[in-house]
Amino acid sequence: MEKTDLVLGIDTSCYTTSAALMDGTGALLFDERRLLRVKEGRRGLSQSEMVFQHMRALPDLLERIDLTQGRLSAIVASERPRPLKESYMPAFLVGWGMARSLSHFMDVPLIAATHQHNHMFAGLWGLRRRPPARCLLVHVSGGTTDLLLAERSANGEIILTPCGTSIDLHAGQMIDRVGVALGLPFPCGPQLEKLAQEAVRPYPLKVWFEEGCMSLSGPATAALRAIEKGEKGSEIALGTLHAIAKGLYHTISHLCAVHKLTEVLFVGGVSANLYIRKELRTHLSGKGIALLTADPICSTDGAIGNAWLGVLKERGNAHDLR
Repeated sequence: MEKTDLVLGIDTSCYTTSAALMDGTGALLFDERRLLRVKEGRRGLSQSEMVFQHMRALPDLLERIDLTQGRLSAIVASERPRPLKESYMPAFLVGWGMARSLSHFMDVPLIAATHQHNHMFAGLWGLRRRPPARCLLVHVSGGTTDLLLAERSANGEIILTPCGTSIDLHAGQMIDRVGVALGLPFPCGPQLEKLAQEAVRPYPLKVWFEEGCMSLSGPATAALRAIEKGEKGSEIALGTLHAIAKGLYHTISHLCAVHKLTEVLFVGGVSANLYIRKELRTHLSGKGIALLTADPICSTDGAIGNAWLGVLKERGNAHDLR
């Protein structure tokens, strides 16, 4: 693949419209994301609202891309959230539909990806790492708390097998529920992390975990009650992050022991949280487990991973990140 060969990545997730362009070396030439608008005080959007906003935003992003630098050789878009047949979400159809049309009219190969693979390859691009032969992929966001066994098949494809999760609330949902109750703007991750930095100690929140599963509804409810009682907001914010880190640590530790894994790739919006990263890295290192995290820009929703996946597939070595 030549430097002048370009790959376009597209991703329309629940709260972000994204497009990215890379050349044949993996250099990032374009990376634009537009957050979907959520009204003040609300904790999310309906799928119809997501689709409407994506339909308006995606053409604007694509029209900003300069293709005079080379020849478009592939388009990669997230077709669905997870690599499962039953995985479906209307928001992703906006990006996938646009990609199909562009592929047809421009006579450019189209590659179907999943949002989960997009996050994985974004993290690997940020780390300049090859996909390990086997590792634990921990994908944590507002709509996902998935722990997956990632294994490289004989043809270089990355197979993701679910092996752990949160049985009720996702980590990002807990952060947003607590954050909105504290008066923070949605999505609340960055502001909750900032508020938590003011705390001397975390507000104590108990987390249930067993083998590869954890539950966050209990600590979320306890945090909301603490807010109603007038407990210190910064301590509740830190307690929320601490509870999530604790639950993740125990589930990750268990799954790494069961599957004999020594590397964990941490991706998704929640993985950008520096406090959670630090807690996990500190405690997992004591068990000989390496936590791999990329720059936060590669953790939050975007299309970098899809573009990079396309570059590797066009090279014919999706498992080789040299």
